[in-house]
Amino acid sequence: MTATFTAPVRLRPPAALRRYWPLAAALVLLPLGLLLAGGGTWPASLIVDLSGPLGTASDWIVDNRDSHPLFLYFFGHISNAVVLAVRGVYLVLLAAGWAGVTAVAGIVAWRVAGLRLGLTTVAAFAVCGLLGMWVPTMQTLALMVVAVAASVALGALLGLAAGLSDRTYRALRPVLDTMQVLPAFAYLLPVVLVFGIGVPAAVLATVVYAAPPMARLTALGLRGADPGVLEASASLGATGKQRLLTARLPLARKELLLGVNQSIMMALSMAVIASVIGAGGLGDRVYQALASVDVGAALAAGIPIVLLAVVLDRTATGARAVRRRDWATCGVAVLAAAVVGRLSGGLTWPQAWHVDIAEPVNRAVDWMTAHLYSGVPVIGGTADWAAHFTGWVLDPVRDGLQALPWWALLLLVGALALLVGTWRTALTAVAAMGAIGVLGVWDASLDTLSQVLAAVAVTLVLGFAVAVAAARSGRVERALRPVLDVFQTMPQFVYLIPVVALFGVGRAPAVAAAVVYALPAVVRITTQGLRGVDPVALESARSLGATGWQQLRQVQLPLARPALLLAVNQAVVLVLAVVIIGGLVGGGALGYDVVFGLAQGDLATGLVAGAAIVCLGLMLDRVTQPTGKEARHA
Repeated sequence: MTATFTAPVRLRPPAALRRYWPLAAALVLLPLGLLLAGGGTWPASLIVDLSGPLGTASDWIVDNRDSHPLFLYFFGHISNAVVLAVRGVYLVLLAAGWAGVTAVAGIVAWRVAGLRLGLTTVAAFAVCGLLGMWVPTMQTLALMVVAVAASVALGALLGLAAGLSDRTYRALRPVLDTMQVLPAFAYLLPVVLVFGIGVPAAVLATVVYAAPPMARLTALGLRGADPGVLEASASLGATGKQRLLTARLPLARKELLLGVNQSIMMALSMAVIASVIGAGGLGDRVYQALASVDVGAALAAGIPIVLLAVVLDRTATGARAVRRRDWATCGVAVLAAAVVGRLSGGLTWPQAWHVDIAEPVNRAVDWMTAHLYSGVPVIGGTADWAAHFTGWVLDPVRDGLQALPWWALLLLVGALALLVGTWRTALTAVAAMGAIGVLGVWDASLDTLSQVLAAVAVTLVLGFAVAVAAARSGRVERALRPVLDVFQTMPQFVYLIPVVALFGVGRAPAVAAAVVYALPAVVRITTQGLRGVDPVALESARSLGATGWQQLRQVQLPLARPALLLAVNQAVVLVLAVVIIGGLVGGGALGYDVVFGLAQGDLATGLVAGAAIVCLGLMLDRVTQPTGKEARHA
């Protein structure tokens, strides 16, 4: 008989307990802090007033914009280059005529992504003409071509630097965070101050907004290249440049195409916002319709934006390798179509072929407002839902946050960040939250934070539920795809009018619009994560007798954790962007300050509120995204 000896075991606390001790400490100290210090806002002695320096800077820019060498010989040349580029593309589109542009777009889509997309593209441009939006569509398309080209070029260069250098990656990450989280209204004001109202300011604001996704995804693709392939390339004597061109970039093709796709989506989402500073095109039609509360006209201008987004999205994601001979054939066909379109004499879509949808849409909206706003038996009207959501969710969350002592809230933020990251992550989150108090917008920021938290919670509940259904059924996913396309590409402003018509004015409509805008991204990312789980793991679970619910809870959700975390992150970013626009419909708080600063030319109010929004986004990013060893393992 053989005896078996085991080494003595050293008892250690479970890993979960070691990880969650900061949260437990915070929960113990918070009630103690309330008893000892009571409630209280940020101390006035710790506030730094920036209105004076920012006002002085604004006055200097206005006084020297037409005479200083910096504006004449640097910003002036940039402005002229943008104007010439946009005008050149627009004149080419007009010269080709409606038949030429439609044929060119269809042929290019066909050769790049297949016959079905080619026919879809022709139908999309035809719908733009039928709605009477041909000229505005060409204006928007010209602006988007220049803005997307600049965004992709800038993002690719930044991503290339970040993908090849760890130091550059760490330095660029906060810059990209700021560019992506800063609301468009906040940086429209300094852009307008420097470049004035017009196309240059609109294009440059769009580039700032659309370049970060390309940079992030380029860096992700380059840093995620297979080390074995790179090692094999190096062993064959390839130089660094050759490894980049023959190994890294081909391996990162999927991420590069996704970066182009996301830059296109972000640029088109800026079309309406940029119309505020003179971009023209479809965005200007949407903005004018919303100013007169004309939902039908806004929808007629919004549909072409959606169609452009769908066509460009499908072309970018479905792009395949095209032989050089095919490109030559495509070029000849494009030239022939352009010549035929030019000789046909029809430069714009014929007036007799227009279809008016504004009147029936407005009648439908009036019916919904009359029958759903109030007085619905049993369930109540949408106005009652908005009032209940405000009274039962938004008000308690806001009042609870504002009742906490400022130091207790900083402690809670640090504890939450420490749970998912490192001490550096926690310090960054606490510093971002402290900067909000130093800027003097503590109460307004907590009001905005309450709206963001409520909207993110609703978005995640609905998004995860829909994504689970889509991941389990291919039929559901195919049915949802066009719906998600429409909701994801519809301009943010277009949501506001029907939301206000149904829910009234206040914080609840702002939350509702944010949920609608952020939901498609959450559904897409979560569905992709769940469907990407290793089939072997699912088969093993089924062979052990696991039910569908057990497979989801114990296999799919744990293995899809990186995708779920990314969905949470994107929900925070997108909700924060639209909650700010909700300041136009009574959302108040930081959104109102940003919009007021732009409308009144008040650089201090607009930029301070924008900086506070960036700090909120940075804090929320740090408390929802794992870092360090846990992130590398994921």
